[in-house]
Amino acid sequence: MKGIYAGSYDPPTNGHLWMIEQGSKLFSKFYIAVGENSQKEYTFSPDERVAMLKEICAEFKNVEVIQFENKFLVKYAESIGVDYILRGIRNEKDYTYERGMRYVNSNMNETIQTLFMMSPRYLVEVSSSLVKGLVGSDGWEQVVREYVPESVYRRMLQKFGKTQPRHTSRKILERI
Repeated sequence: MKGIYAGSYDPPTNGHLWMIEQGSKLFSKFYIAVGENSQKEYTFSPDERVAMLKEICAEFKNVEVIQFENKFLVKYAESIGVDYILRGIRNEKDYTYERGMRYVNSNMNETIQTLFMMSPRYLVEVSSSLVKGLVGSDGWEQVVREYVPESVYRRMLQKFGKTQPRHTSRKILERI
């Protein structure tokens, strides 16, 4: 059974990592698909996002990071023989959007099913947009570290020219 979890991952967060961990348990082959949306402005290049995901997915032997663009996810999933699309739900807004996408996808291919997974409470507010919005304010490094995997955090420090703070809280990362 094959699954796919797609997103822009700009940058990958602990919420993404939680979904990847769950998907790796559900599927014999699990694709993490980095998509491109022409409507979005990205902080990290597609190659940087793929590299970050490969780093955080290295421990999962059945996970493969791939990239696609200019194609509907369900059509791309069909082209690589995927059975399920995995989508994360954090709140009612996500559910409403994802439900609509599920119906559109089933109109294009009724054999590929969409599975919704609700994130744990401590990850509900975590999103790539939130993380990017925190960068720049005094002390951002300590706050951002709570929401992204360690390898992503290091890349963010490099990209934004900051040095690693000496004392940071690790409580959220320890739960993952």
